[in-house]
Amino acid sequence: MKKIIYSPGEPAGIGPDLIIQLAASKAWENFKIPIITIGDPVLFIERAKKLKKKVKVLELDSLNNIQKNNRSLIQVLKVSKCINTSAGKLSKINAKYVLDVLDYSIKETIKDKKSALVTGPLNKETIISINKKFTGHTEYIHKITKSDDVLMMLASNKLRVALATTHIPLKNVPRKITKSLIVKKVKILDKDLRNKFKIKNPKIKILGLNPHAGENGKIGKEELEHIKPAVKELKKQNINVSMPISADTAFSQKVLNETDAYLGMYHDQVLPVLKALSFGNSINITLGVPIIRTSVDHGVALDIAGTNKSNTSSLSLAIKTAKKLIK
Repeated sequence: MKKIIYSPGEPAGIGPDLIIQLAASKAWENFKIPIITIGDPVLFIERAKKLKKKVKVLELDSLNNIQKNNRSLIQVLKVSKCINTSAGKLSKINAKYVLDVLDYSIKETIKDKKSALVTGPLNKETIISINKKFTGHTEYIHKITKSDDVLMMLASNKLRVALATTHIPLKNVPRKITKSLIVKKVKILDKDLRNKFKIKNPKIKILGLNPHAGENGKIGKEELEHIKPAVKELKKQNINVSMPISADTAFSQKVLNETDAYLGMYHDQVLPVLKALSFGNSINITLGVPIIRTSVDHGVALDIAGTNKSNTSSLSLAIKTAKKLIK
């Protein structure tokens, strides 16, 4: 049976709120795919009361017992105890709980090819308190799935942007940009656009690292030494990728219309554009791994957790997209 496994992320944030709000809405049954939430049932019972949502929490003892979605019913599988269920305030004592939920969710999605993982927002600070190497969902999924490589892509109905580097200090980006890295990331992007999104000949625009894409070496050498050689190699493999273009003109309407996906060199080069155009209506998709994983495009929003002010549109889109990607 096809199913969605939901890992809600930080318990103090809006991850639990979102699934409760969706379950209480008309959209819940319209997803037409069973959704099981991994976590402590007590958290969802208490949060539903705080949100004043009449939602019943059904605790399952196995993923095999999952039922179709019924409005106002959340199916929860407990894998760990959430020590502090309060909304709006981080508690480092919940770090193990968050990782237990995420670990279980990833591993069960690996086992079942008819399932997809949808994740809520995490707080890295909390997890780093017990795992100093943790840098984010994408990198953690890469590690657990033992994949050769991984690519973070965010998407909306307006554009798709992927990242050559993810959660690293900006000062470290230039030395990470190598010909080998660019070739690997573009090949993942091209393959998954073809296989998962059914785009026959993806048109990929690659951004330069430096302003004006380096101006032929006047404003940096990375384009000449690494990015352009990578593009030449990719073109020999019949991958439809551009030479590096300047990020300040890459997102004009004309270029957007000619592009299936962009590869940016670092996190904040492309994500501000996507969020300006589509915040709340975009999702994060992990490419290059043997599972389907989508996620919301926002953070834990501690300031509105437990208040009914959170917007479910990104989670709804993440669920719909994950469902489409299951073969």
